[in-house]
Amino acid sequence: MTRDALSLYHTESAKGQYWSTANVGEAMPGVVTPFGWSVWGPAIDVGMKDAFRRTGALEADRVVFTGEADSSAVTVFHGRGALSVSFLCEMGDRLPGTSSDAIAKQLLGEVPPGIQIPHTRKRIPAVAVMMPKAFAGIRKEALRDTAHTQAWWQEHIRAMDSRDMEATKRALDDARKKQIEMTMVQARAVFVGVQSVYDQLLALIAKSGITDEQANALMAGQGSHAETEIIADLWDLGRDKMTLESFLDKHGYHGLGEGQLIAKMWREDPEPVLRLAKLYSARPDSEHPHLMAEKRTREREAAEKALLAKLPAWKRPVAKQILKLAVARIPLRGVAKEALIRCLDVCRAAARRMGTLLREQGVINEVDDVFYFTADELIAGLPANAKELAAERKAIREDLLRTDLPRSWDGTPERVPISERPADDAPAVEAPTGVAVTGIGASGGVVEGTARVVFDPTEVDVEPGDIIVAPTTDPSWAAVLFLAEALVVDIGGPLSHAAVVARECGIPCVIGTDNGTAVLRSGDTIRVDGNKGTVEILSRTQASV
Repeated sequence: MTRDALSLYHTESAKGQYWSTANVGEAMPGVVTPFGWSVWGPAIDVGMKDAFRRTGALEADRVVFTGEADSSAVTVFHGRGALSVSFLCEMGDRLPGTSSDAIAKQLLGEVPPGIQIPHTRKRIPAVAVMMPKAFAGIRKEALRDTAHTQAWWQEHIRAMDSRDMEATKRALDDARKKQIEMTMVQARAVFVGVQSVYDQLLALIAKSGITDEQANALMAGQGSHAETEIIADLWDLGRDKMTLESFLDKHGYHGLGEGQLIAKMWREDPEPVLRLAKLYSARPDSEHPHLMAEKRTREREAAEKALLAKLPAWKRPVAKQILKLAVARIPLRGVAKEALIRCLDVCRAAARRMGTLLREQGVINEVDDVFYFTADELIAGLPANAKELAAERKAIREDLLRTDLPRSWDGTPERVPISERPADDAPAVEAPTGVAVTGIGASGGVVEGTARVVFDPTEVDVEPGDIIVAPTTDPSWAAVLFLAEALVVDIGGPLSHAAVVARECGIPCVIGTDNGTAVLRSGDTIRVDGNKGTVEILSRTQASV
């Protein structure tokens, strides 16, 4: 193993710098390939920094991707992406309405002991001027800047298989640049437009004294989200009201593990889509997604009236503004994310086209060997020993796939060995009946049902009463989540995809459990409390005993 090859998967960090796989583990699941990190890394790092620059909290000269861990907002350790908790806490300390402690608690559930936050008041004038302007314009900007990406994606995908090497290189260069642009939009949407509104909504709910059911209704029914559009179109596909070609032309950039550039999307393998459509066709018309969405909207509007009724008259104007902003801003998270996922898919398509051409020329052995080179290497042209380099880098990734990282750490993390994924009939991690799993209550309500541990949503038939237990999710999971009674997810936070879909579908969700897929087994009878963030085992399936 050469140092150069390992550096494509790993950086080093000084002690006193805190990191976490929270959130970024949902965007980039598992171990990235060198190509995947070369596309993702600069985009997320610069995108996050740019978002805070636009609020006035971050100096402009820090908005640069250095590749060095301690000057980064995001980096890679042992092949897995990690967010700098230190950076986010520093930004939280500089912004009004939040704090370093609040951000650390949201990411990790606690403030890391010994974390040092550099305090400064020098950014206050810049924040006072720039933050209100950034906040006021974010919705219009996000909708305007992402509107063209659907047609842009379609144009590239339709032409890709007929392109020669030079045209494909230009397409890849175009896509990775646009990926950075759209990740900037996504970061602004989340950190400027969504996060503060979400925090204000939570604070308003906490002070109002409304019921858990009313609070849950306020978090949902906010209109169309990108993920719920997939659900509605799958419903139509299952009833022959939409063709497969039309569905893929609209949603084909999605697929299992879509944050992994080496993964195959629905446009490349539509079999999962057909299988899901068949499941939808068996559902009664009373469960039509549009009817469910209308019901959520009515429940939200009723909850808004109940909340306002509990407030004194002088507090109602501010409360009304918060409620209005929640409906307008929170869906922006999905709008911007869809745009950057389209960019990722064009990068993927260009890489596979190059892989096809390079294999035909005898430069590499397999089409997907192309993902073991960076975007810069592919555009510049591969060296004569490309086959040997691909084999070495592939071996490193296969070794890294056998290990994991802790949820959070200080400095450079140690690799944690992991076993192969347990079979459904394997003994579960020892846990008696009672509360066995805890996380964040991301969507309220209490449901009892049968656990269904799912690693691939395309390989499961969801039965009535099933509660999906998953390691992480992406938008391709939305179709399966709609069919579940409740959700339990190892990785994620209150604004991650699973939490948003759960709220829009009106089902309880406990997210960020870390160990739900290890403790629970398919067939266990469990109770999910989305208000408290707990999962209780009522009885073990025989296979778990």
